[in-house]
Amino acid sequence: MPADPPTGRQAADLLLPSAREAVREERHVTTVRPAAAGSAGEERPAPTARPVVTARPVVTAPPVVTAGPALAGRSAVTARRAVAGRTAHPLLLLLLATVVLTASLAAAVRTGTADIGWTDLARTLGTRIGLDVEPLPPLLDSLIWDLRLPRVLMAALVGASLAVCGAVLQAVTRNALADPYLLGVSSGASTGAVTVVVLGIGATTLGVTGGALVGALLAFGLLLILLRRTGLDSVRIVLTGVVVGQLLTALTSLVLMASADADTTRAVTHWLLGSMAPARWDTVVVCAIVTPLGLAAAWLCSNALDGLAFGSDTAASLGIGVRHTRMLLLVVAAALTAVAVATVGAIGFVGLIVPHGVRFLVGPLHRVLLPYAALAGAVFLVWTDALARIAFAPREVPVGVITALLGVPLFLLVLRKRGEL
Repeated sequence: MPADPPTGRQAADLLLPSAREAVREERHVTTVRPAAAGSAGEERPAPTARPVVTARPVVTAPPVVTAGPALAGRSAVTARRAVAGRTAHPLLLLLLATVVLTASLAAAVRTGTADIGWTDLARTLGTRIGLDVEPLPPLLDSLIWDLRLPRVLMAALVGASLAVCGAVLQAVTRNALADPYLLGVSSGASTGAVTVVVLGIGATTLGVTGGALVGALLAFGLLLILLRRTGLDSVRIVLTGVVVGQLLTALTSLVLMASADADTTRAVTHWLLGSMAPARWDTVVVCAIVTPLGLAAAWLCSNALDGLAFGSDTAASLGIGVRHTRMLLLVVAAALTAVAVATVGAIGFVGLIVPHGVRFLVGPLHRVLLPYAALAGAVFLVWTDALARIAFAPREVPVGVITALLGVPLFLLVLRKRGEL
């Protein structure tokens, strides 16, 4: 009697080694030997057709897309194409912006309650550089050289510093509302200045500008101490900066309310709102040294800023040392802000609206954005200070008030153009 043919499970067990061998040798069809015959007395069963085993196709996993150099590179290429479309002749536009800044400086020197002509300005400059020109009367010459020129140059330097600081901090923190005063440096400068003016601490050695600079640097040091354990994450930077700023603002108000009289409070309040009136050649020289160095350091980190704008993971995948780069950029922004605020007080909205407006015009790449932001910030603050001098003449309005009045509608206009409002 013939033996029963193997069941499906037995056939599968018999076929499994051959199937594995077929897959390994990349064969698609494998035939299995017939089973061995039974005992000698039994009739050998007729061979039965064995099922054909087909190797299963190899399923490969889909490629994993990560935010690595390729993705970041494509994003950077897209951004560069956008910039190229917006700025067909970047050098020509940069030259044009420089000419506009130079013309704005010359026109702002003439703007004011006193009547100053172009020839008066030329004669003053010619006298200082040793040309054979007829000198102006001493009073008019002092008005141009000792008051107007330092003031206008200080406005340009401070405007460039604040605009670049705003662009840097917006990329580092990935926060569109970041401005130079995010780190609490402005509040520290205010506390230092009030301490010198009201309490008289260090008044003979530091003065108001020195006290404000020391306070700003101490505030930034406090920020770094608080961030030492938690790291330099963008969210922690924003929150810690807000905490430090609120603490120092409370201390400033406490000192004013407890120790100052009415005249001192009025003078300090006027300084806190920002004014170019204290600008003199010695403070202009300090800003003229610090500002170009800070702008150059920020510009050299343009590629790192582009990577940080996409996030820490993308920046790290591009080979950027995220922690060290953030620390460097925070130090640069704090130094520029500290010098600016210590010299002329806190001037708001320049570091907020100028980077957004320039980014809308020339694109997001920081190698292009930072120079244009510096020029735009300088021109904006030069003309804002000129308006502050003549708006309510002969009384002068703090320039921070004018920047806020102009900054709010301009910021709303930029948001509307970008489709975010």
